[in-house]
Amino acid sequence: MSNATQEALTQLRKTLELLAIQQAKTDQSSTKIQNVRKSGPEAQDYFQKLTEKYLDFTSDCPTTYHVIDHFSQELDKAGFTYLSEKNSWSGVKGGKYYTVRNGTNLVAFTIGEDWKYQNGVGAIGAHVDALTAKLKPASIKKDVEGYHLLGVAPYGGTLNWLWFDRDLGIAGRILVKDKSTGKIEARLISSKSHPIGRIPSLAPHFGSVADGPFDKEDQAVPVIGYGSSDDADEGDEDECRSPLYGKHSIKLLRYVASLADVKVSQLIQLDLELFDVQRGTVGGLKNEFIFAPRLDDRLCSFSAIQSLIDFTNEGPIPSDGFNIVGLFDNEEVGSLTRQGAKGGLLESVVQRVLSIYYTDGALLRSTFANSIFLSADVNHLANPNFDNVYLEHHKPKPNVGITLSLDPNAHMATDVVGIALVEELARMNGDKVQYFQIKNNSRSGGTIGPIVASQTGARTVDLGIAQLSMHSIRAATGSKDIGLAVKFFKGFFTNWRQVYDNFGDL
Repeated sequence: MSNATQEALTQLRKTLELLAIQQAKTDQSSTKIQNVRKSGPEAQDYFQKLTEKYLDFTSDCPTTYHVIDHFSQELDKAGFTYLSEKNSWSGVKGGKYYTVRNGTNLVAFTIGEDWKYQNGVGAIGAHVDALTAKLKPASIKKDVEGYHLLGVAPYGGTLNWLWFDRDLGIAGRILVKDKSTGKIEARLISSKSHPIGRIPSLAPHFGSVADGPFDKEDQAVPVIGYGSSDDADEGDEDECRSPLYGKHSIKLLRYVASLADVKVSQLIQLDLELFDVQRGTVGGLKNEFIFAPRLDDRLCSFSAIQSLIDFTNEGPIPSDGFNIVGLFDNEEVGSLTRQGAKGGLLESVVQRVLSIYYTDGALLRSTFANSIFLSADVNHLANPNFDNVYLEHHKPKPNVGITLSLDPNAHMATDVVGIALVEELARMNGDKVQYFQIKNNSRSGGTIGPIVASQTGARTVDLGIAQLSMHSIRAATGSKDIGLAVKFFKGFFTNWRQVYDNFGDL
């Protein structure tokens, strides 16, 4: 073999080796991408970090007021700009924004400078309220055998036996008068980990009377203290100036005032509620579960906001995109309030943004006709102790993926196109989809999906994170389910438009 031939073969061998190395790197990168799509972000602690963040969040945010305040701060840190409903939005064209109504209703959105109404809106909505017990406008109740009692009203299906023997704190929003200016301002308060009350159960030794059902007015009353009649305490001259004096016990007013660092005389009004102070935790032999209060529907609210923030942090805002997260109050009691899903904040935001880009207000309907709305609410994990009440093949499992909510009687808004859309989005994102539909002999619940669908005309899909013990004071879900939801929602913001375009006029 000549020297020239030998050199040529050597060079060819080196070239082939370089090509093989390059191909190996390409294959490795491809496998890496596929693994991310199949099982979520590479780092296993992705799920753990989101779970811990959620547990901190729900512990720090016992009421809807606290939740919206927390999310507002998170959006501020992520570079979103606050817009007041009371002001003009004329300069809003391209960017990250949010608005708040009543301190309990929030809409956050990103909008590209080149957005067109034909591109529609990709929206995720969730209700942010949770079952609780609300302080009555006049909460004084007559002492019984020296026990001090607190007058509260059920919000949703509470004050049942599930609320007995729990350590209950108090939190919410109060209105106070500034001493120097005389202006009224709102403050958030919380007893945090300190319980102020408890609803005591009756020992089973007393027979059938201990079994219930229990009268929510007279037998589900929180005990907040004890003292003989000699311990009666009246307010001083300054405390009596509060319009709340005589409506609530002076001990309660003093406690609330101390939490707000004001005087009793400055208290104008209270919007307070009771909550389970026990912190949520990870549980199960392999930490498969989250056990926590207020999962319904803080799970989906947290996941939706987190996904929008993550989506904006990973790159520039799409120049032609319009993505929204809407969080609504009062779903548990019908949504018919200015801060509920029937209050129209979502539609108002879209309309106000549309008016900046177009003068024709009639295009609002065309915008919604081109839009997709994911109504994200918790639904039901399979309960192994009541397996027979679940429809076969519709038994969601923990740590698998998002669950579609289905109902042929339209308690849910999901249609077949919506199902196909979610399935394709999940396939593209490496996610799994589960399905839940109630059996014919059971009663279906409701959510905000049909409300938004009927008000806007946007195609709406009801889905969410599945949980155990819905409407209990303490519930459970999978420890990976928050991370899986954030991942799916972020994929939705990325891909919904290109996927929905394949459906034409369906």
